Amino acid sequence: MENQENTFSKIYEVVRRIPRGRVASYGQVAALAGNRRWARVVGYALHVNPDPEGIPCYRVVTKDGRVSEAFAFGGGNRQIELLQADGVEFTDGRVDMKRFQWETPWI
Repeated sequence: MENQENTFSKIYEVVRRIPRGRVASYGQVAALAGNRRWARVVGYALHVNPDPEGIPCYRVVTKDGRVSEAFAFGGGNRQIELLQADGVEFTDGRVDMKRFQWETPWI
């Protein structure tokens, strides 16, 4: 893997682009940052997010729409609150990925 700082900056750049009212999966962010295998690395990068105001890491969820109980900025409930404030709706505790997933060109 390339150097961690460069990898994390690529991940943060992708996450900054996720529009309000949309979510992206860890794998989606990884692919857009340059390597589909970085899904776990995306989780690490978001956990140490240096700018939660500017890098909306709460908009990243699992591929099936679950939030992270380990959300570094207040836990899963806080992540849900932030997403709902963006207009993202939940069904049975999950984001409806068909409705709210950020549509991106796949690389």
